[in-house]
Amino acid sequence: MGHIQVQQVKSGIGRKKNQRDTLRTLGLKRIGDIVVKEDRPEIRGMLATVPHLIAVEEVD
Repeated sequence: MGHIQVQQVKSGIGRKKNQRDTLRTLGLKRIGDIVVKEDRPEIRGMLATVPHLIAVEEVD
């Protein structure tokens, strides 16, 4: 499986609790943070919860 790079581009402040929790679970704490995750269905589901707060790129 490939990997995906996730960058937080907007703040979680003022968002629903489940969205803030999802950002933390992904390992994102502040705007500009970048994490690389394995491309799995569980991760894709988390990304679908907060698409307006993150930017996603495929990484080889």
